[in-house]
Amino acid sequence: MTATTGAGTGATSGPVVSPRATLVPSSPAPAPPPEPDRSLAVEVLKRMARALLNGVIFVVVGLILWQVLVKISGVTPYIAKSPGDVYHFLFTDPDAAANRAVLNHAFWTTARDMAIGFVAGTLAALICANIFALRREVEQAAMPVAMILRTVPLVAMVPLIALIFGRGLMGVAVIAGIVTFFPTLVNVTLALRAIPPESFDLMHGYGATRIVTLRKVQFPGSMPALFASARIAAPLALTGALLAEWLATGKGAGYLMLTSSNQGNYNMMWASVVLVVVAAVILYSVISGVETLVLARYAPGQNRQVI
Repeated sequence: MTATTGAGTGATSGPVVSPRATLVPSSPAPAPPPEPDRSLAVEVLKRMARALLNGVIFVVVGLILWQVLVKISGVTPYIAKSPGDVYHFLFTDPDAAANRAVLNHAFWTTARDMAIGFVAGTLAALICANIFALRREVEQAAMPVAMILRTVPLVAMVPLIALIFGRGLMGVAVIAGIVTFFPTLVNVTLALRAIPPESFDLMHGYGATRIVTLRKVQFPGSMPALFASARIAAPLALTGALLAEWLATGKGAGYLMLTSSNQGNYNMMWASVVLVVVAAVILYSVISGVETLVLARYAPGQNRQVI
């Protein structure tokens, strides 16, 4: 019995190592430096390249259709000018430099008036939409009036606006601003109201005020609607400025189209139309690019949704 015990003791003698003693926790390895997220930059470049490609395709298709329509319409070449005629008028004609100077002066007058009206109309619409988001009773009182005013034809409003604000820069800018104001106001107001209720509950749970909620949640969520409105409103503002110049001011590209048509200078009239169309396409593409960059900086989640 004793031997057995001794044998057993000898077999088990020596240091006893606990299984837990071998599991010594090691310090975590340093995390590798975060790799730059290039996916967003790639998406931005894709969006801008796609907008540029769409613009080029639009111009090419437009030129082809223009040439075909001139050929099959049967209208006398004295009135219906082809793309080649416009190119000759602007670049290869002996008076091409003088023609470009007249066209550039008129167009930049229109662009200045349009830009002022577009910026002012967009800012006014943003201010009103934010007020509507904070005070629902103000929206209920003011929105029907705004919609009633929007039903008035712009052609009927131009003489009245010219009478009140004059026939200069202010009058054209007001007309361009009105054209910009209404679509931006409606779209941004609806976008501010379309935020999920869970977002409001979360901000309320953190004790955020209505203004903080508007700045942190509602406004970033409404940015896609804002830029969608801008893409629509910018060409409309250009059209409104042309209409004001045509009917009231006697300046700019709109008036140049009118006088060219009355004087039989159809080359200048067609060149003016081409320049206005190209400017509208460029405006649309530029706003699309700005939209991508702004959303990538301030609302990346929204940016990935709209691309």
